[in-house]
Amino acid sequence: MSATGAGLEGIIAAESSVCFIDGEAGVLSYQGFDINVLAENATFEEVIFLLWNGRLPKRSELEELKAQLAAHRAIPEPVTAFLKGAGQAPPMHVLRTAVSMLSLYDPAANDMSVEANRLKAVKLMSQTATIVTTFHRLRQGKEVVASDPSLAMAANFLYTLNGAKPDAVMEKVLDIALTLHADHELNASTFAARVTAATLSDIYSAVTSAIGALKGPLHGGANEDVIKMLLAAGNKDRALEMMRDKLAKGEKIPGFGHRVYKVIDPRAIHLKRLSKDLAASTGNLELYEASEAVQEAMRTAKGKPLNPNVDFYSASAYYSLGIPVDLFTTIFAVSRMSGWTSHILEQYENNRLIRPRAEYKGLPVGQAWVPVEARG
Repeated sequence: MSATGAGLEGIIAAESSVCFIDGEAGVLSYQGFDINVLAENATFEEVIFLLWNGRLPKRSELEELKAQLAAHRAIPEPVTAFLKGAGQAPPMHVLRTAVSMLSLYDPAANDMSVEANRLKAVKLMSQTATIVTTFHRLRQGKEVVASDPSLAMAANFLYTLNGAKPDAVMEKVLDIALTLHADHELNASTFAARVTAATLSDIYSAVTSAIGALKGPLHGGANEDVIKMLLAAGNKDRALEMMRDKLAKGEKIPGFGHRVYKVIDPRAIHLKRLSKDLAASTGNLELYEASEAVQEAMRTAKGKPLNPNVDFYSASAYYSLGIPVDLFTTIFAVSRMSGWTSHILEQYENNRLIRPRAEYKGLPVGQAWVPVEARG
């Protein structure tokens, strides 16, 4: 058996039509549509439809999907009771458990028909967002805000989170951010979801596996580290000082570098612009300026220059939206649920158990047995 790169780097593990990445050229596309085109033109609901169906929706299809998503936002009462009892537990722990709980109250949880799985995908898209906002309201001791079916997904999320309807800028920023995070080929969480789905386990189990992978700081948790660094710095000069101190100690700077992209992450370009727009309108311009200064310093740093990834500017964008820092990774999950479910549905269509091999590095095979009393 030939050796492979650590972390399966560069190994093709599946065929998929969902997402394409060219890390050398900085290209990301969903179902053939460049991320720049989608970020500039599509709504998040259009992106969900595209990921699930491989094409853009007709107006009637888009309205039908939006109606379905709005109709399935409510979560089962026992899940709400769990969220209330979770108190101040870490949000990603709560989300992982609550999403898994949804299967207990779905009578079609084990129905593996195409129709049943597509409906479960709709429920997961809507109810994941409801879990996040409901938990946040309850842990603050506030009343849960009922969903507004007239609002699109991004606006409804901010409304049910904060209790006030967002302005057009805030809604647009979150909508684009959700689009930018929707899918990213076989990242760790998506691969985890496909491995679970390949056993023909149910879709709830597969996305629970994905959430477990996403919560790690080397995956979805990085944006929390970014904003904590920027807030601890407080201003541009201090941020640069902290960055240089970390580099001198050989520490990583959160939000920089990527396993796939050798140039700037195309998602970071849009998030930088969104972060600047929000910072100007919400009084967080100093935070944006610190981010920009760190980016420039990292670009010109001695050794290997590093570009910002999707986590770097999403951190300041989410902060300017009034989203609590410990909810940042849950927003990632709300968005990526569209990609996870797309990959799971694709896996079910032409399934084969994912079972790679390992290159053995242990003791020589055929070790002689030594009785316990003779082992010294």
